[in-house]
Amino acid sequence: MAILGQIRSKPWLLMGVIALALLAFLVNPDSIDKVFGKNPDILGKVNGEKITREEFNDQLFVLQQQSEQQGRPKNGLEEQAWQLLVQSKLIKQQFEKLGFEMTDDYFWNQIQYDQMFAQNQQLFDEKGNFKTQELKKEIETLKNTNPQGYTQWLKTRKTIEYRLMARQVFTNISAGITTGKKEAEELMKQRDQLADIDFVKIDYAAYLQKTKINVTTQDLADYIKKHPVMFKAEPSRNIGIVYFPSKPSAADDAAVLKDITKLYSGGTDASGGAENFQNTKSDSMFVMANSDAPYNPQYVNPAQLPPTIKDQITTAAVGQTFGPYKEGDVYVVSKLVGKKTSDSTLSRHILIAFKGSPAGEGVTRSKEEAKKLADSIGAIVKSTPAKFTEFLKLSSDPNSAAQGGSLGWTTPETPFVPEFLTYLANNPKGATGVVETQFGYHIINIEDKKAGSMGYKVANLVKAIKASDATEAEADKKARKFIQQVQGKSFNDFVNIAKKGNYQFSNPKAAKRFEGQLQGLGTEKDAEILTWAFDKKRSKGDTEFFTVDGTGDKIVVYLNGKQEAGLADPESVRDQIEVIVKNKLAAKQISDKIAGAKASSLDQIAKLFGAQKQSAQVNMLNPSVAGAMEPKVAGAAFGVAKGKLSNPVEGGTGVYVLIKKSETVNKQPGDLKQFTESLTQRNAGMFGQGWMKSLQDNADIDDYRIEIWNKVGNQQQ
Repeated sequence: MAILGQIRSKPWLLMGVIALALLAFLVNPDSIDKVFGKNPDILGKVNGEKITREEFNDQLFVLQQQSEQQGRPKNGLEEQAWQLLVQSKLIKQQFEKLGFEMTDDYFWNQIQYDQMFAQNQQLFDEKGNFKTQELKKEIETLKNTNPQGYTQWLKTRKTIEYRLMARQVFTNISAGITTGKKEAEELMKQRDQLADIDFVKIDYAAYLQKTKINVTTQDLADYIKKHPVMFKAEPSRNIGIVYFPSKPSAADDAAVLKDITKLYSGGTDASGGAENFQNTKSDSMFVMANSDAPYNPQYVNPAQLPPTIKDQITTAAVGQTFGPYKEGDVYVVSKLVGKKTSDSTLSRHILIAFKGSPAGEGVTRSKEEAKKLADSIGAIVKSTPAKFTEFLKLSSDPNSAAQGGSLGWTTPETPFVPEFLTYLANNPKGATGVVETQFGYHIINIEDKKAGSMGYKVANLVKAIKASDATEAEADKKARKFIQQVQGKSFNDFVNIAKKGNYQFSNPKAAKRFEGQLQGLGTEKDAEILTWAFDKKRSKGDTEFFTVDGTGDKIVVYLNGKQEAGLADPESVRDQIEVIVKNKLAAKQISDKIAGAKASSLDQIAKLFGAQKQSAQVNMLNPSVAGAMEPKVAGAAFGVAKGKLSNPVEGGTGVYVLIKKSETVNKQPGDLKQFTESLTQRNAGMFGQGWMKSLQDNADIDDYRIEIWNKVGNQQQ
């Protein structure tokens, strides 16, 4: 199974591997059916095609696995999962409209072009032919020997199919992108024509420094109505948030330092003051009984130790202590309890999982049956090592099984479970044994060992610096006083009272139901706050109080606005468009002032606004004017008669008035054919950026998620 092993050995290739569905509803689907007519297993439709709950869960799992592999948070991916599903459905629909069908033959003929396979030279023979039959044979073996692995392959295949469909659709449509002769000729003309102009620019920023303009909600609404396509909005909420962290005080810090110092050099209460970390006879038991972090029996290299001690540990004697010292939000005392040369070990294993274990999906054997089977295999392999490979088909670790069971060279720092590492550390080359871990029973064979670098075993006595009950009580008192002050008040009052109290304030203006996280907050309560805000019983002005589990932090939220599907609420997009709208209002004032003054020359206009007359050379294809891209100004330069004063032009950075002095032609190198080809290539390259957005903007997309989730919530209340 070498080919599948190559795929599985690279985590980024496994984005499509889905093992189980994570997101479950909180009530029985049968009971949901009685509450509302919509099938709770159908979360939406794309042009009439269903998006099922199973598909959503699978896509969410893919993203969570990918995030975990990249060291990013796994929460807050629900909206991304939804968007990917919508796009996959649109791709499939376009694929079928073009007359294609994802048959088994089509899949196997095209798989070599997929990103998962195309760049892996080991999947091609010396003649460059893709090893299709070999891969098919491996999958058939997987189907017969490893149900879990085969299920993962089917999920992977589904994601590959969508990518193959997208590739085919894009290839077919982009092949039809051409540039007409007339279009190319017109663009060449625009490229080569130059206009020399004199102009006066009334800069918006300079004008607004002298003239105050307030942008009202109605001004924003008027702009949105003129640009409805730009402001199609999904359901969202405008939420005010004030955060009251239970941050440890200086007194809390001092109390923890006093506590750890007593454990270090004084004595524990349990021993009547006789035993401390310095004189204890059992470092591991002392840490287990008194530390906020577990005892680590593994030998590690200095780079894995806290920065405070890593440079000192190499010259320290066994028994030497360090501290107390502070690392982030904890105090630590460290003791060197052992040092030795750490071995690198080459090993292989067979994993016998049982029902209910993390690796036991699709496995029906009990834990007792798994142990009996593992002991039997272990005895055979121990007496006859050559028979190891005969039992690989029973392994619940398909990745290593595809490599002959090999786990490669490992060290004590390799992130294996402790029981596995302990066996490798305590047994010689050639040893075979059975080890139980959370994943099942491992038949481990040590193939080779070689000496490595020096390793150090360090016992760390750790005490977390936490907020005391008094500190938490103070945060609770402030939060409750604040919510009483803002009850029934306006949002402006909410903001002003928060600022006056110097509290941490944030305002996500367009929070989505399934984002999972709130901008400016980022706690485990974010999802609960979103659920509260989207409850259909909520009204603008409602407030609520939340406590963060584990930390005691308090959160007070205010519902400032409800955006349903349709045009965006003006205030929710104020940050995005206020400057644009303010510039437009300024442009009207400037134009009216020019008209009112009946200015007939650039000098008059310059004097009217305290601006300067400038000169520039512009063309239509690259409409740069004094460093700013101003297509309207370039258009006016070619549209106005020579020597005539133009009307005020509302540009992107200011209002322009210009006079054209002359027009010239500066023929650029290259013929019409070359220019046409370059345009076609450019347009084809730009096509991919807009294609999916266009499909999505024009699709009939039904999203039932909020309705279903709300009704589930009502069912519970």
